[in-house]
Amino acid sequence: MTHKKYEIIVYGATSFVGQIITRYMKDQFADGSVVWAIAGRSQSKLQQVSDEIGLSGIDMIVADAADEAALQQMCAQTKVVMSTVGPYALYGDLLVQICATTGTHYCDLTGEPQWIRKMQLRHEADAKKSGARIVHCCGFDSIPSDMGVHFLQRQALEQFGETCDRIDMRVATMKGGASGGTVASMINMVKEAVVDADLRRELKDPYSLCPPGHQLSVQQHDVKIAYDDAYGAWIAPFIMAGINTRVVHRSNALSDYSYGAEFRYEEAIVTKGKGVARVATWGMGALMIGLAIPPVRWLLETRVLPKPGEGPDEKAQREGRFDLVFLGSTAKGDKIRCRVTGDRDPGYGSTAKMLSQAAACLAKDVPDEVPGGFWTPATILGDRLIARLQAHAGLTFETIP
Repeated sequence: MTHKKYEIIVYGATSFVGQIITRYMKDQFADGSVVWAIAGRSQSKLQQVSDEIGLSGIDMIVADAADEAALQQMCAQTKVVMSTVGPYALYGDLLVQICATTGTHYCDLTGEPQWIRKMQLRHEADAKKSGARIVHCCGFDSIPSDMGVHFLQRQALEQFGETCDRIDMRVATMKGGASGGTVASMINMVKEAVVDADLRRELKDPYSLCPPGHQLSVQQHDVKIAYDDAYGAWIAPFIMAGINTRVVHRSNALSDYSYGAEFRYEEAIVTKGKGVARVATWGMGALMIGLAIPPVRWLLETRVLPKPGEGPDEKAQREGRFDLVFLGSTAKGDKIRCRVTGDRDPGYGSTAKMLSQAAACLAKDVPDEVPGGFWTPATILGDRLIARLQAHAGLTFETIP
């Protein structure tokens, strides 16, 4: 890869989150420590973004998500492609295919488990052959969860000489605007599941993203409205748990079950009382049912839910934050707590920084001998990414009493 012109190409730079990433990249790598470019399907929109942000000296590449020749030419010029073009199940297949076959490293923001599984089954053999390192889920779903578990297990191993066989993640605080891209991905997934019984079964499998032949089978807890004695508050299901838990279990499988074959992991959101937990749970259930009914889905899409390209303004991004608490226990009964925090809204401000640093870590920090394949953030980036996130992305990782 030493002959590549760029280290990173931001693909989808004209999207809402792509523009936030582009601004961050400009400020973060103003010293020239990363050689990067922007790409998208429209020359005029790329030029507009370049002019508005002031990207002097940053090249622009035109490539439509359906144009194989243009994507081939783009990938030939870079070490890493950072993609923001979603919903990925609709627009992401061809780029992953080309990266996997050409040895181009790749990372994205997807939270679509059904699409990730499809990409793994179709392209992992090619990625291993070419040396391409493919890393999905490098935004709020699922870096804080995946890296938070990784961090806690490292601390547990240091303190107790063994990892935790159970970890419960609690969303203590989460403030930020709804992500139109995430909503679009969720809508598409519901559409697919409504007509596909096999997919509905797959979406119930907590190990659906683990490699074929994995040895994980312990039953995972299905979070419902409950009082959490360990945390001391009422909890409700967390909407991002569906992707986060699967990424964490894949990390366990890929790391030779370093968390243990009996590892249990769950995520829930902390609420202000039983009534709030009930409303949150019923509201999420009603939303999913509504999205499964075409007329109601149309009404929600057109009148209620944010659309792709829509999101919080800069003030809301700055004022957003998240605070996640991880409660771990070992088989011997030792207990440990860790916290992961972010200083921007989860879906955009923090996500833009997390993806950018994941791409930089993939481009510059991963040893050459690491093989190609479909990795998770924790298994390929690990402590190197935690260092970057704490130094440059406003995240903190710490043990707490």
